[in-house]
Amino acid sequence: MPTGTLLIIDDEARLRQLLAQVLELEGYTVLQAPDAHRGLEVLQQHADDILLVLSDVKLPDGHGVDLLPRYKAIAPDAEVVLLTAFGTIPDGVKAMKLGAFDYLTKGDFEQQLVVVVDRAAEKARLRKRVTELERRMGQQHRFESMIGDSVELKRVQKLAQQVAPTDSTVLLEGPTGSGKELFAQAIHQASGRKSKNFVAVNCSAFPKDLLESELFGYKKGAFTGALTDKKGLLEEANGGTLFLDEIGELELNVQAKFLRVLEMQQFTKLGDTKPTNVNVRLVAATNRNLKQEATEGRFRPDLYYRLSVFTINVPPLKDRPADVAPLAQHFLQDFAAKLSKRLPGLEPDCLTMLQRYPWPGNVRELKNVLERAAILAPAGEPLAADFLPDEFHALGRPPKPGTDAADESLRAMEARHIGKLMGEQEGNKPEVAKRLGIGLTTLYRKLQEYGLEA
Repeated sequence: MPTGTLLIIDDEARLRQLLAQVLELEGYTVLQAPDAHRGLEVLQQHADDILLVLSDVKLPDGHGVDLLPRYKAIAPDAEVVLLTAFGTIPDGVKAMKLGAFDYLTKGDFEQQLVVVVDRAAEKARLRKRVTELERRMGQQHRFESMIGDSVELKRVQKLAQQVAPTDSTVLLEGPTGSGKELFAQAIHQASGRKSKNFVAVNCSAFPKDLLESELFGYKKGAFTGALTDKKGLLEEANGGTLFLDEIGELELNVQAKFLRVLEMQQFTKLGDTKPTNVNVRLVAATNRNLKQEATEGRFRPDLYYRLSVFTINVPPLKDRPADVAPLAQHFLQDFAAKLSKRLPGLEPDCLTMLQRYPWPGNVRELKNVLERAAILAPAGEPLAADFLPDEFHALGRPPKPGTDAADESLRAMEARHIGKLMGEQEGNKPEVAKRLGIGLTTLYRKLQEYGLEA
C-alpha cells in the first residue's frame, strides 16, 4: 500500500475532505489547507515529508499556476498536481512548463486521480532518494572527510581549499594511487559548481582512437558506424567539473583541441562544422613529470602552461607515514562491516609493519592489503601481522627488545605468566588469549617463541 504525506490546497471544503478520505484509504497521510497562504505555511512546516501538493488553480488569494514556482522553491523534491473546474489549454501548457506533474479538470478525474497521485508520489520518492544519495556522496568527498593528520596532507589540503572556490584549472601531480581523484572531487564539492556534474575520465583507459570521440562527441555520419549524434563527456560536464586523470596519455592532436577548450571554452565535434560552447572547469592529474615531457616534445608546452596555472603535488603514502594508522583503521572497519565480522583494531606488530612498508602502490595498495587481511583474519580478534602478504614479512618483523639482562628478565617473566595461565585454564587457548588481551594467532606465536605447548 502506498505511504507518504500529501498536501491538498483547495477552498472547497467538501471536495477537500472527499479527496482526503479517498487518499487516506489508499494509505497516504493527508494535510489540508483552505487557501494559498495557509497552504504555503503547511508546506514550509512539512517540506521534508510532503511528496505531492494537490492545488486548486483558483484559490481565494492566488492562482495555482502562479504559485507553482513557490511550491517548488519550498519543496523542490515534491511533485505538484493542479486541479481546476474549467481547464484551459494555455493554463495547462504553462503549468507543465513550470514543472507541474499533471493538470486535472475537476469532475473528470475520479477514475484517474489515484493513478496520477501514485505515479507522482513514486517519482517524488525516487527524487528524494537521489537527493539523499547526492548529499551523502557530497559529504564523502569533502576535504573534512579526508583521513589523515600528517603535516604533508594538511599542507596539500590547504592549497586545494584555497583554489577550490575559483574556476582556475588545477593540475594534480603525484604517483598512481595517492588520492588525486579524491582531491579532484573535494575541489568540485567546495566550488560553486558542486550542484552540477563531476565527470571523471581516465585517459589511459580508452583506446587512443576512441578517446577523442568520447571526449568531444561526434555528428551522425562523421565516420563509419556513427549512426546518430553523440554527446561527448565535455558536454556532460557542462556547468560542472571535468576531471582528466592521466592527462599525459592524450595524443598531441587531442591536446591541441583541449587547448582551445581551455582558452575559448568551445570545441568542434567530429564531423561538425560549427563549434560547441561549454562552461567547464578542468582538473587534470598525472603521474608523469609533464614539464619534462613538454621539454622532450611528448607533451605540448602551451597546453602544459595552461594546465599548470595551479599545480598541487599530492605526496605518496611513504612520505606521510603518520597517515598509515588512521587509514588502516578506517579500511579495516569498513571491510569488517562489509564482511559482517568484528575486527577490533590492529595488533602493535601489525601496525608497525604497515608503517615500515614503503607502499609503492600508495593508498590504493593499503586498501587492498587491508581487504585481504580482513577476509583472512578470525572474527573478534585484533588483526595480526600473520595475515599481511609475504612482502611485509620479507622486511622482517619489528625489532624485538634488546638482549640485555633487564629485557631477558621481562621476556622470562612473560613466558612464566603465559605458562601459568595455560595451566590455570587447562590449555584453553582462546581464554588465555582473552585474559592476555591479545589475538589467538599472537598467542600461538608466543607459545612457539617461548617453547611452551603450542
